[in-house]
Amino acid sequence: MLATFRKIIHIDMDAFYASVEQRDNPDLRGKPVAVGGSRERGVVAAASYEARQFGVRSAMPSVTAIRKCPQLIFVRPRFDVYKAVSREIHEIFAEYTPMIEPLSLDEAYLDVTENLKGIDTATGIAREIKEKIREKTGLTASAGVSFNKFLAKIASDYRKPDGLFVIKPSQAEAFVETLEVKGFHGIGRVTAEKMHKMGIFTGADLREQPVENLVKHFGKAGRWYYQIARGQDDRPVNPDRIRKSIGAEETFSTDLEEIELLLNELWPISEEVWRRAERAHLYGKTVTLKVKFGDFEQITRSRTSLQPLTEQPVYERIIRDLFDSILPLRKGIRLLGISLSNLDSLDDLEGRQLTLPF
Repeated sequence: MLATFRKIIHIDMDAFYASVEQRDNPDLRGKPVAVGGSRERGVVAAASYEARQFGVRSAMPSVTAIRKCPQLIFVRPRFDVYKAVSREIHEIFAEYTPMIEPLSLDEAYLDVTENLKGIDTATGIAREIKEKIREKTGLTASAGVSFNKFLAKIASDYRKPDGLFVIKPSQAEAFVETLEVKGFHGIGRVTAEKMHKMGIFTGADLREQPVENLVKHFGKAGRWYYQIARGQDDRPVNPDRIRKSIGAEETFSTDLEEIELLLNELWPISEEVWRRAERAHLYGKTVTLKVKFGDFEQITRSRTSLQPLTEQPVYERIIRDLFDSILPLRKGIRLLGISLSNLDSLDDLEGRQLTLPF
């Protein structure tokens, strides 16, 4: 009896914000473009592929981006336009399946095991979707096709931009073992560095680790790493998925004690969280500051607004107040993190009269 597998597609728009700006402004085409920030301050929200060739990346401080690419052109984000384009793209998805799990404005999982057009292969559906996105929006998307979400996500990154890559069940283990762990979705820079110190550099190295050892070093995430090293992921595509929080954090190579240095690290984290929330079209009521000291003591400070925070300056003021609440410092800090929770989608907020209690 043949095993049955789900058919999962991960669609990821190529340099979405920057590509929309280049589409709408011919003068920007073929040039290095950064959306967000400014030449003097702020953080890059998105970078065109021309900018990426110089090493410019999202979440990078603007001053760093300018050093890497002096000719970089900064463009203010237009989230209303990005949202409108995202709706056009999701309308295309809905022609093929109701099983759509949006991750952000420019990214989604689709379960096409059963599809509305009776197309035999997920690869055929992915190819049609890419063509329709190009025809309708003038933009390119990359698609990954596989039998689970983890592999579909990896596949969509494999041949960007404008890529289409398929990982079949018979190819999964051999494919994963050749990948560097730093490229695994769900393994960040800090975790990858910790794995490197353990001699884990590839999927093959990760697969050799007993699950007990991974749990010992990485907690509950260790079981997840054990599974993905084998190409296993049982998570279903969830069209009703609701994010509980959005966050980012940074671990420093040395403990920091100077206020100015800490703030210089804090603001890029703040900008990254706000950018992720904007991309997901979500606004939070609760801001939480996470602090881990050099001796691994951890504290959090939170503040909850009566209304969703829709203005970035208000959000940043709360973060500064939370930071000030831990002063004076008793010892050096090794990690700072920020998260937004109690989230509302922009669609839910439309039609409401929002007032801020400040």
